[in-house]
Amino acid sequence: MNKDQVKGKIKEVAGEVQEHTGKMVGNAEQQAKGHAREFEGKAQKAYGDVKEDIKDTAKEVKKDLERDPLKP
Repeated sequence: MNKDQVKGKIKEVAGEVQEHTGKMVGNAEQQAKGHAREFEGKAQKAYGDVKEDIKDTAKEVKKDLERDPLKP
């Protein structure tokens, strides 16, 4: 897990809370801001997921090359 995954999830949850709070009190502006924050968090988490996948793939390639560098 990396910092983008963690920060993204925190933003996502905070956005959901802000969105639902805005809905409960009838404040459309807060609801919209919460919705935007939620999706910003989802995007940041997805970015972190991709970074993590790339890191994992690089580790696998390195292991494969160390095992048999001439294997196609």
